[in-house]
Amino acid sequence: MRNKYTLTAAIAILALILSACGSTNSASTIAARTISVNGTGTVYLVPDIAYINIGVHTQDSEIGKAVNSNSLKSQAVIKAIKDLGVAEKDVQTTNFSVNNSVQYDPVTNAQTGTVYSVDNTVVVTMRDLAKLSDMLDAVIQAGANNINSVAFDLADKSAAVQQARLLALENAHTLATELTSGLGVTLGPVQSLSYYDNVPSPYFGKGGESIGSGSSTTPINPGQMQLTVNVSISYEIK
Repeated sequence: MRNKYTLTAAIAILALILSACGSTNSASTIAARTISVNGTGTVYLVPDIAYINIGVHTQDSEIGKAVNSNSLKSQAVIKAIKDLGVAEKDVQTTNFSVNNSVQYDPVTNAQTGTVYSVDNTVVVTMRDLAKLSDMLDAVIQAGANNINSVAFDLADKSAAVQQARLLALENAHTLATELTSGLGVTLGPVQSLSYYDNVPSPYFGKGGESIGSGSSTTPINPGQMQLTVNVSISYEIK
């Protein structure tokens, strides 16, 4: 009889343990209520650096003359750039090419010769924007006949990115508070957070001062750049 009572007590204790475990597992499977919001932070900045794509294009029926002419003009262009204080490291060759084009008589369609085209292109990093217009005038006078692009940028974006991130977080939190204020619930801890930093882009809503005011100076307008950060935050709601 004693063994029987002992066995019965053990079974009862085991049942209680299993029941407690089942209650715990059931409670833990209840998902927390959450709200997800997106936030955006944008800062506006004046560019302090520019990248200029400058090229020299020459043509001749003799390849040697085409190359020699291009070389002389390219050297003059690079000298004009450096004379304005641009460092060696800020002048980078991005293309040198020689191509040929067979010429035909428009009436007889007979081959009349070959024209050789030579291109030499450099990208200049201009850190002193006050000299940008003067540099463009100088390289054109030196022989550059292709100015393919002028792109503005920020040399150091770290402070601007940090400011935009904080604005994005504030924007998301404000939105989450507004959405929950009328529902009788409150925001709890953050459950998840993701963000995306965008590269600076031109902002066309605000004007900027023109660089170069003389009548013989090429006018250049840096304008403004905008830097935007997007965040997605999920909060627990109580």
